[in-house]
Amino acid sequence: MTAKDAIRNVIEFCDGLLRQYISDLTDRELLVRSVPGTNHIAWQLGHLIANEHRMLEALGGTVAPLPDGFAESHGKEAATSDDPAKFRSKAEYVKLLDAQRTAALAALARTPESQLEQPGPESMRAYAPTVGAVFTLLGTHKLMHAGQFVPIRRKLGKAPLF
Repeated sequence: MTAKDAIRNVIEFCDGLLRQYISDLTDRELLVRSVPGTNHIAWQLGHLIANEHRMLEALGGTVAPLPDGFAESHGKEAATSDDPAKFRSKAEYVKLLDAQRTAALAALARTPESQLEQPGPESMRAYAPTVGAVFTLLGTHKLMHAGQFVPIRRKLGKAPLF
């Protein structure tokens, strides 16, 4: 197994886990907060999509386009909104997740193994010091947020998945 194989496995596993956690949720349930002051899943999905797009762009790769204003509508200022009109449907989020994952895996495939050790983009070096760390973060960032989905699922009465 190569480093790229391991990174691809991380991206695919974390993406798959996140998708399992949202598979039985409705559009309305994406707007439930576990407790006041936490982020609902709709905002978190948009945050993940926008940040994956930003990370791939910083690596200089081809990125899947986002709808106009998407990143801004899932920025920190939008995190407190509970207005369904300001967020997307689950189907739209899944379509955008698909496009970003495809772009991420294609970028990883195009990246020479030797480049993974190179410094990551300056704006990310504090938390992703190398190109390989940025690619790994494309998976682990989703896993971190998927953990935040669990209390929301429990609040909704959903069965534990794992």
